[in-house]
Amino acid sequence: MRPRSPLVPPVALLVLASASLVSCGREGVPPGSVAALIGEDESRLAYPVEENVLVTGSPVLKRARAAHRIVIGVKSDHPFLGFEDPVTGRRFGFDIEIARMIAADLGFGPGRITWKTVSSQGRETAISKGDVDFYVAAYTINDERKKHVSFAGPYYVAGQDLLVKQGDQEIHGPGDLKGKRVCSVTGSTPYQRITNPVYGAHVSSHDSYAQCVQDLISGEADAVTSDDTILKGYAAQNGGRLRVVGRRFSEEPYGVGLVRGDKVLRGAINDALDRHRRNGDWLRAYGATLGRSGVPAPAPPEVIRY
Repeated sequence: MRPRSPLVPPVALLVLASASLVSCGREGVPPGSVAALIGEDESRLAYPVEENVLVTGSPVLKRARAAHRIVIGVKSDHPFLGFEDPVTGRRFGFDIEIARMIAADLGFGPGRITWKTVSSQGRETAISKGDVDFYVAAYTINDERKKHVSFAGPYYVAGQDLLVKQGDQEIHGPGDLKGKRVCSVTGSTPYQRITNPVYGAHVSSHDSYAQCVQDLISGEADAVTSDDTILKGYAAQNGGRLRVVGRRFSEEPYGVGLVRGDKVLRGAINDALDRHRRNGDWLRAYGATLGRSGVPAPAPPEVIRY
């Protein structure tokens, strides 16, 4: 085995990306923080808070109104998708913006949102037990999960893709992976899919995509595979050194997870998603987050009501 090249810690990568993407920060904002990365986009990512929300009959909303806060489950380690800034503790990313849009339409401004980091393994439990009021974190809608929770959306249709170095001229899609070293997260759906012999890849795995990305940068891997949203975030974080191939080979409709059977809340969230898709907020949020990867925005999907 070749000796591993020195790796750049994920936080350091974020700081490097910050320096390349933002020429100057706002007064009082630490350089390299997510707040600095937002820069001029921040003023465009504001959503008027509804003051007279005429939505009744939802136990979840009733509880949230009584507490004067809404609790939203998210991820904290996906750059530009669902991320917690290590300097300021601030949340930022496309999923975060979708959650803020929904909260605003339900009558909860930024000061009345409690963000709760929930792992993929614990999301159904957190939703069902009421630990979170709804969950926005690259959560694919499927029939098995509908047995345990309800979904609003989709608000984005993702797909498994590949992340490579910017100058890579050999990998143009999944058909080019024979003999290539491909990294994914241990046990994940992308990992399971890429181990199919049809691809002919030499597959390695880590506990996090950040580790896979470090392998790609250091030359230990030729590609990283995951949902395109996650890969776009790492491409944006690394300031033009990496690119998403753009040949998706699965379909992953992301939904907002909520307690099973709360049709009132599901309908209200679907209404919010529809509204912000039509008024341009969805596109503005994409541009300020995942759009930093250089990949143009796809068409925002229409919600599916069931």
